[in-house]
Amino acid sequence: MFLTLGGNPCPTALRAGWRPGAYNSVAVDTARSRLLIRPAPGTSAPGVTTRVTAAQAGWEFVNFEGRRLIDGQRWAAATGEHEAAIVVLGGRGRVESTRGMWPSIGRRPHVFAGMPYALYLPRRTEFSLTALTPAVELAYCWVPTDRDHPPRLVTPADSQIEIRGGGSATRQINSIIPPGFDCHRLVCVEVYTPGGNWSSYPPHKHDVHRVDRAGRVVEADLEEIYFYQFDRPEGFAIQRVYTGDRHRDEVVVAQHDDIVLVPEGYHPVSAAFGYTCYYLNVLAGSAQSLANAEDPDYAWVKQTWTSKDSRIPLVSHAME
Repeated sequence: MFLTLGGNPCPTALRAGWRPGAYNSVAVDTARSRLLIRPAPGTSAPGVTTRVTAAQAGWEFVNFEGRRLIDGQRWAAATGEHEAAIVVLGGRGRVESTRGMWPSIGRRPHVFAGMPYALYLPRRTEFSLTALTPAVELAYCWVPTDRDHPPRLVTPADSQIEIRGGGSATRQINSIIPPGFDCHRLVCVEVYTPGGNWSSYPPHKHDVHRVDRAGRVVEADLEEIYFYQFDRPEGFAIQRVYTGDRHRDEVVVAQHDDIVLVPEGYHPVSAAFGYTCYYLNVLAGSAQSLANAEDPDYAWVKQTWTSKDSRIPLVSHAME
């Protein structure tokens, strides 16, 4: 898509062969997008940093919060009629619950220093987490379920690394709760994108449930959140969320501890040069799956990838 000036194509667009009506212009609104959830002022203190419920998001399944604890602080909650996951972003904690006890979960001081620990908890579980280090950062996500699954600790050894893409679209994906995990709906992965690179690219979507003739899911209808962190506090990424017919077409600037909602459409990301971008993806919907469909307008770029970015992997099992 080309930018337009006063409703007319800019000179660059004309030289490139732009045709009227080929694409709609992107409307730029100075008000913050409803897809962007920022930390509330004063959230440097212990407690919830960023939070969104399914009702606030306007969808059915995914609820999420980022949380910080200090040494010795205890946080207690109950899953209710939800399955849930606690992802330790940094620090260590002890979990006691009606489903078991885990005396020490976590190791990395922050997401750029190692592989993930996480704890899956089934519905109707009461639990508490007590911080064992000066600072503990957590991501907590929960989705409704009517099924029972066993609790499970996810360790770095369980997390599989995938190097996806190529060239300046190379990124690293670490599995946490992947498709096939013993749960109902929840899917969770973390993604590292080197500064200047693109991620979730070519753009893909998962907003229609489709199966092939054999009954295999080829695209799932999934709600998704992106929870961002950066290796320097001033870092940022740019994310576009758009549909094929452009009834939705928004661009947001994501900063540290921001949540971006993806209710539908394609959703590529570009990390600012010089800043390593981390995001945690939480998904739930019609299937416990990551099946998606690429935007056919951009799928051709994969043919140009001849090598991977040598900066990846950014974290590895050797750090553990």
